[in-house]
Amino acid sequence: MPMTHRPATGQDIQTVCGFAQDAQELFFFFPKAQFPLTPQQLSQAVEERADATVVELDGEVVAFANFYRWESEGRCSIGNVIIAPAARGRGAARYLMRQMIDLARTKYCAREVTVSCFNQNLAGLLLYPKLGFEPFAVEERVDPQGNRVALIHMRLSSAEVEACMPS
Repeated sequence: MPMTHRPATGQDIQTVCGFAQDAQELFFFFPKAQFPLTPQQLSQAVEERADATVVELDGEVVAFANFYRWESEGRCSIGNVIIAPAARGRGAARYLMRQMIDLARTKYCAREVTVSCFNQNLAGLLLYPKLGFEPFAVEERVDPQGNRVALIHMRLSSAEVEACMPS
């Protein structure tokens, strides 16, 4: 069965909460959250953000993301990207990111799409450039253990963000 995507529902929240396997994965996915992630923490983030989206594979929710910034004819920033452990390496992240990029273009006419990734998140650092994202800034942060880390901000090159297509 091919992958599909749809808006996240309240019922999906509990499932997504189980995707982060440890505190470091949760930090990559949702830096402000406390491990283990609770439905209350994730629900609050969903309320403050836009277009929470899930990917399904074989009828199971396997990926989640949303926008933490969404501006009409401006910038959309993709956040809270996470993939279920069993679906990692199976194309779910690539599929999810393509859907979020398309949504940014079609719904918000975004001229720029960005994503940020911590320097220890090897999977993200390898994936995002394959999708056309290029680093443009580095921000110093502190992880839950008090260590200095780098948050790498990436954006699609302007050629990758096509003209707005009305939905």
